[in-house]
Amino acid sequence: MTLKSAGRLLGCLLLCLGVGFIESVYTRPEIPTWYAALVKPFWTPPPIAFPIVWTVLYVLMAITLWRLWDTATPSPARRQAVGFFLVQLALNAIWSPVFFGWHGIRIALAVILLLLVSIVATIAVSLQVDRIAAWLLLPYALWVAYATTINAGVVALN
Repeated sequence: MTLKSAGRLLGCLLLCLGVGFIESVYTRPEIPTWYAALVKPFWTPPPIAFPIVWTVLYVLMAITLWRLWDTATPSPARRQAVGFFLVQLALNAIWSPVFFGWHGIRIALAVILLLLVSIVATIAVSLQVDRIAAWLLLPYALWVAYATTINAGVVALN
C-alpha cells in the first residue's frame, strides 16, 4: 500500500467513524431517558449491541469507500457508486438527530427507508465497479433493514 493509498484509507475511516461519533452525541444521552421509556418491539436488541455493530459497519463502509476511491478504475460507474455512497452516508448521518435528537420517530422511519433504498442502490452500482466493495456493504444493508423494522415497531407501538 502506498502512502497516498494509506492516507485515503485513513480519510475514509475518519469520515465514516466521524459520522458515527456525531450520531452518538445525539444518541447516547437519550438511551437511559427518552429511548428507555419507549415501547419497543420484542426483537429490539439491548442498547449495548448498537455501538458494537455500528462500529464494525462504519469500518466496513470506510473500506468500501476507500476501495471505490483508491483501487477502482476511474469511470462514470465509479463516480456514480461514490455518489450513491455519499448520499447514503448523509441519510445515515441525519437519522440519529431526527430519531433521538428531535424524537421524530415517524420522520426517522421515512429517513431510514430512504437510507435502505440508497444502500441497495449503492451496492447495485458498486457491483459494476468493485464486487468486494459492494459485498462489504451487505452486512450494513441487512442491519439497516433490521433497524427499519425496529423503527417501524416503535412507530406502531408509541
